[in-house]
Amino acid sequence: MRYLFENYTLDTEKRELHRGADALSITPQVFDLLEYLIRNRERVVSKDDLIAAVWNGRIVSDAALTTRLNAARNAIGDSGEEQRLIKTLARKGVRFVSAVQETQTLAVAPFAADPGERDLKRAISPGQSSAVDAEEIGVPVSGRPRPARLSIVVLPFVNLSGNPEYDHFVDGLTESLTTDLSRFSNLFVIDRTSALSYAGKEIDVRQIGRDLNVRHVLEGSVQRHGNRLRVNVQLIDAENGKHLWAERFEKPAVDLFDLEDEIVSRLAYPLHAQLVAAAARRAERLLHPDAKDLVFQGAACLYKAYTPESVAKARGLFERALMINPRSIGALFGMANVGLIVAFSMLADDPAANLSGAETYAIKALSLGPDDPYSHVALGGIYLLTNRVVQGIAECEYALSLDRNLANAHGAIGLGKVFMGRAAETEGHVLEAFRLSPRDMAVWNWMYFLGTAKLHLAADAEAVGWLRRSIEANRNLPPAHFFLAAALGSLGRLEEARAAAKEGFALNPGFTLRRFNAGKFSDNPTFLSGQRRICEGMRLAGVPE
Repeated sequence: MRYLFENYTLDTEKRELHRGADALSITPQVFDLLEYLIRNRERVVSKDDLIAAVWNGRIVSDAALTTRLNAARNAIGDSGEEQRLIKTLARKGVRFVSAVQETQTLAVAPFAADPGERDLKRAISPGQSSAVDAEEIGVPVSGRPRPARLSIVVLPFVNLSGNPEYDHFVDGLTESLTTDLSRFSNLFVIDRTSALSYAGKEIDVRQIGRDLNVRHVLEGSVQRHGNRLRVNVQLIDAENGKHLWAERFEKPAVDLFDLEDEIVSRLAYPLHAQLVAAAARRAERLLHPDAKDLVFQGAACLYKAYTPESVAKARGLFERALMINPRSIGALFGMANVGLIVAFSMLADDPAANLSGAETYAIKALSLGPDDPYSHVALGGIYLLTNRVVQGIAECEYALSLDRNLANAHGAIGLGKVFMGRAAETEGHVLEAFRLSPRDMAVWNWMYFLGTAKLHLAADAEAVGWLRRSIEANRNLPPAHFFLAAALGSLGRLEEARAAAKEGFALNPGFTLRRFNAGKFSDNPTFLSGQRRICEGMRLAGVPE
């Protein structure tokens, strides 16, 4: 059966969703959800109906259900705000409200090329017209759509312990990691049922990539050593078989359920960051990058550094993405993040203007994706830096209600406690972020937050320790160097303080005490007292007025 609505076609036999002639990549679960809603479009479908039909009655949180509904809406150009095709009726359920035409599938149609595709093919220079080159610039090859940029299959983990009692633990790891990765709205994850067909088989990952049309494969194994379990994972490029990333965990084999939860939470975010970095590297080689390609490149810039050059490059990439697609949530979130970083890192003399623009972008992103936890954290950070700390913390807490493993939200709440004059509480929030994601791309930020809190508490020696750790994790965060200079200056270690300030000026030459004091982050008296103390430490380190 084929269901036609607007310019979309849902083919239930081929299990494909098309927009015009273009095949769209969606997860099997989202496909099932769309098919069920369309087949039952004459009635309101309850939450229990969806869980029974799509999840086979398994326990599903409201946040997970909302995430899948939003993914279904995004796939067909709808949004939580418009609800043009999928409408939510309060306390009742959801209903597919678009007009639908049903047709029988008669034949397999060839993959049609549009004029844009022909233009891209002409752009390939002589001697570079291989299938690989065509795919690199985004052209479908051999009649099949190219894999989604962020696409992955989590293969069933292998139990190498020799003890069949761990089979349930191994299966749980595979299923939980697949579920957690599916929470990322821009990540296409193959359903666990499809992945299970490869269990126990020796198959080339490149063949798996072709079979499932994904760019990445994650493999894992579990071993036992005495009373400890070791979990190994590796991320592989399915196009060339190269290993992109590997990680190992070793923990006491005490409570397997808690261990599974800890390992999955520690894997999901670093793995997503690695996929974004890989997509950015691939996008750099494209002749005609689209909006998503540009968003990946911009995100990769911000992963590396918060310097004026890196932030300016990211801004340019996000602006180009919005010119191509003004409704790109990733690009809108990126622009919000840029304005937030400029103010947070004290890269400009007027942080208020950057924060005002950032707030506009964050609100627009949330109007298109109201349950995107990252955008809620970005808006929360903007509130924190504009003397709306209570609202900022509330946004971060709401983000955690959408994704309980969102470590960045805990880090931001910790910074908010500094602005509230309660810096002693920051450490608990930062340590929770570390617990959830100790190998996160943002650990250097959290260490900086905690170093800042220690400065506000006049615990200068501890501040030095945390700020040095932040710099060791990433030397490209300018304020970490200046705050380290302040801590060293307050301790009377003036030579070291001046050296730290010099490192900061190498990253942000325009930094001054005036710029430091321009950020009106809070009017709390305890916070302001701490700011004056930090300012004096910087002055001792040679930071100019």
